[in-house]
Amino acid sequence: MRSLTRAEAAERADLLSVDSYEIDLDLTRDGGFRSTTTIRFRASRPDAGTFVEIKPTTLIAATLNGAPLAPAIVDGNRLPLPALAARNALTVEAEMAYSNTGEGLHRFVDPADGETYLYAMSFLDQAQRIFACFDQPDLKAPVTLSVTAPPGWLVAANGAVATMDGGRHTFVTTRPLATYFVSLIAGPYHARYDEHDGIPIGLYCRRSLAAHLDKEAAELFTVTRQCLDRFHELFGVRYPFGRYDQAFVPEFNAGAMENPGLVALRDDFVFRSAVTEGQREQRAVTIAHEMAHMWFGDLVTMRWWDDLWLNESFAEYLGVRVTAEATRFGGAWTTFAMRRKSTGYIADQRPSTHPVAPEHVPDTAHALLNFDGISYAKGASVLRQLVAWLGDEPVLAGLRAHFEAHRFGNATLADLLAALTKASGRDLTDWADAWLRTAQVNTLRLAPVIVDGRYETVHVVQSAPPSHPALRPHRVGIGLYDAGALRQRVDVDVAGASTAVPALAGVPAADLLLLNDGDLTFAKVRLDAGSAAALPRVLPVLTDPLARALLWAATVDAVRDNELPVADLVALLVTALPAETEAVVVADVLKMSRDLLDRYFDAGQRAAALEHVAQTCGRLLSTAAPGGSLQLAAARGWIGATFDTAGLAGWLDAAGVPDGLIVDADLRWAIRYRQAVLGAIGAAEIEAELATDRSAMGQEWAARCVAARPDPNTKAEAWRLVISDTTRSNRIVGAYAEGFWQPEQADLTESYVERYFSEMPAAARRRTAWVAETVAALAYPRYAVAAATREAAAALLARDDLEPSVRRAVTDADDGLRRALAARSPA
Repeated sequence: MRSLTRAEAAERADLLSVDSYEIDLDLTRDGGFRSTTTIRFRASRPDAGTFVEIKPTTLIAATLNGAPLAPAIVDGNRLPLPALAARNALTVEAEMAYSNTGEGLHRFVDPADGETYLYAMSFLDQAQRIFACFDQPDLKAPVTLSVTAPPGWLVAANGAVATMDGGRHTFVTTRPLATYFVSLIAGPYHARYDEHDGIPIGLYCRRSLAAHLDKEAAELFTVTRQCLDRFHELFGVRYPFGRYDQAFVPEFNAGAMENPGLVALRDDFVFRSAVTEGQREQRAVTIAHEMAHMWFGDLVTMRWWDDLWLNESFAEYLGVRVTAEATRFGGAWTTFAMRRKSTGYIADQRPSTHPVAPEHVPDTAHALLNFDGISYAKGASVLRQLVAWLGDEPVLAGLRAHFEAHRFGNATLADLLAALTKASGRDLTDWADAWLRTAQVNTLRLAPVIVDGRYETVHVVQSAPPSHPALRPHRVGIGLYDAGALRQRVDVDVAGASTAVPALAGVPAADLLLLNDGDLTFAKVRLDAGSAAALPRVLPVLTDPLARALLWAATVDAVRDNELPVADLVALLVTALPAETEAVVVADVLKMSRDLLDRYFDAGQRAAALEHVAQTCGRLLSTAAPGGSLQLAAARGWIGATFDTAGLAGWLDAAGVPDGLIVDADLRWAIRYRQAVLGAIGAAEIEAELATDRSAMGQEWAARCVAARPDPNTKAEAWRLVISDTTRSNRIVGAYAEGFWQPEQADLTESYVERYFSEMPAAARRRTAWVAETVAALAYPRYAVAAATREAAAALLARDDLEPSVRRAVTDADDGLRRALAARSPA
């Protein structure tokens, strides 16, 4: 599908104003669906020409101002529109295809009961797979949707239902929407309804998940109500799109999508098994994040994708903030520091790094690549720093003025900066250049000089990589910790290469100094020598969970950068993790550490390290409260690290299971997955497990297990599915790719390393850009830590015919291997 360029979008926006879309979809046909769209629009230059996007299987008819257009003139996904009038009416009728990629109109048959479900995902430029449109964010227009569906189906969309007659559903005309927000669901969905502050709210899921949604509905409605109230307080602008429905849909690519009036979320959030409080918090943050988009993105939409930060950075920041302020998940900033910011730090150090607000995104294919840890986590961190600098009220006043000025329209970085500058009285030009227009991350270190047990001097030393030498202003806290308690905190405005901290001169030296205490800036932090030496003693008794999260994250990052041996991380895990009380910290430390252990150690060292991890998780299991989040996090950690196949089998038979731990469907699959990796089960056991769990999630787990088995024939079939099978859904292909490579199976999969680099380019061209990037990343030979792997990657990246998605995935994965090779090399 041809990508729209920034230049083309600007030219078309200069020419056109869109007045309305009337979309009629017939979902009762076999094999596909019928789409009929009438677009009414104006042209500033009559007799000029343009094009409309549509990706049909068959273009049946098109008329422009009553004159027919020959279907044969469709050029890929573009229908030329010649000789425009001042006012125009375009009608396009086409046969369209359902997708199995989570884009366009996705069709899913539930393996649990055979029911069919549809949902529309128009992001980023996939609306054209559903209806004819000018598929760019700054040509917004009201949408009137009509849908003909099989009798008995529930149909919901961006607007409320206006009329319903049998299978015919007509929805009220929406406020002006960007095309990538147009959405609907259709099928035998289960629904729950409520109302809050005059706003109707609804929840939808598949019938096979109905009982699980009913159990979760009270919490989902509560979080939704709390977030709505808090956003109204913050912005002074009421939710502007009528209904607020949330649809939990199958095989969704993203975590969620902010369609006005009908937010879509992956139905993994309808929990069917035991979950940790961290997972519940993640769901709450996702709900708040998507709700933030109702103002940042939906009410005021970016003009082009180079201002993506206006959407995602604000939604990320506000999602965490509102969750922490308005819901029971008051520790959301701790999770952000531990989990989300690490994705930003990693992304910002890769060769593919980019500014938070790049000055030029050439086309939609490249825009998709910027939905990463930089646009989300780094952008949110930058905004948190801005609020700390300007103050909350000036920032909120600027945002309210921004909403008022651009209500139901589009805006740019310059527009928002102007509003914030006026509200705060501060010129933000230098701030924007430093934080939004330059890439990469700074490193901050403390340099204390201690004489007779007191600080003589303390400096904050800032550095930047040679490739991106910018030094930024930072507002940071310095925490002085003695044993487990915070004795004092000093706030410092850091500028340049070295900043003195006179407030600490003469102060008794602390056991540990924590730079960026409170986590207000986006910077890598390194401990001074004294604090690093005290860390194994202080970390287990530290009472502040945010401080512990920051120290764990800094340690993992130092190991990732090869500034600290990975063996030191294992030692700290053994010493400090059994004392950890926050399940989210345990889960994230284990996850981040595991990636390093799997790749930074050779096979023998890795096995010994995993034994230490398994024993550490066992100690946590022995002390964790029965049935709690900490116990579940420790159990998952033990399952993933252990080589005790007898113990794994025993848990499946309820033997040796810790009191209070429920070995439910998802935990059983985690055990089966580890058994598959270790060669302890075969196809029969996987099929038997699937027979007890004929669900969509069960199918994904089974695919992951099959691909993980150390069997040559199984590996060959799994590879074929990943590379060439387009009949399987996005999530199933991803599960096969995820399970294929295992550190324990390096010899078995060695021949597939070269095959990845020779076969992935063609494989990516068979798939949509989003799925191609996902598969290219998951299927990368990430455990083939060898110079030959990097040489093959370099040869692939030298080609000029790579899809942007594959180039990005390989570039990033190769950088990870570079670090792993350095860790394994003698000093």
